[in-house]
Amino acid sequence: MDIETPPAEKRSDKPEGERRGLVLVHTGNGKGKSTAAFGLALRAHGRGKAVKIFQFMKVPTARFGEHRMFEQIGIPIEGLGDGFTWRSRDLDHSADLARAGWERAKAAILGGEFFLVVLDEVTYPLIYGWLPLQEVLDTLAARPRDVHVVLTGRRCPQEVIDVADTVTEMALVKHAFQAGVPAQRGIED
Repeated sequence: MDIETPPAEKRSDKPEGERRGLVLVHTGNGKGKSTAAFGLALRAHGRGKAVKIFQFMKVPTARFGEHRMFEQIGIPIEGLGDGFTWRSRDLDHSADLARAGWERAKAAILGGEFFLVVLDEVTYPLIYGWLPLQEVLDTLAARPRDVHVVLTGRRCPQEVIDVADTVTEMALVKHAFQAGVPAQRGIED
């Protein structure tokens, strides 16, 4: 490891533009996309801002760690799907759930009630063709000026990346699963 000298001067000037709602994307094959979005939700909630989280692939009855914690602190989180597609008995039904969930998420984005709306794992119904990409793009463009939207999931469509203000790609360097370690409570769920 190389040792670095800590910076003695600020590396960049403060931007001069207006504050406004942002579109943020967390994508890539690495771990941490949803976790990063949930961190933003916690930060906004901690500042007294209204937050709503929609999970496009989780079932409404999911009770993962984030569901338990968000329930305790009062951040609404909704599972809109029926779980992993490879476990689905009816992919047409999965697509119908995604479309119905999108209508709920779209209303939350356009309604202006929420400072931050998280669309967790929304890239999957987009890339499976279950949600109309243009409608999602139009909704992002038409949202009230101060509404922030975070979209997560692998293989985010380039069209979404193009309209986003901030895009982070989580890169997989190494994962315990590759070494045969199964998912663990409190880490993956």
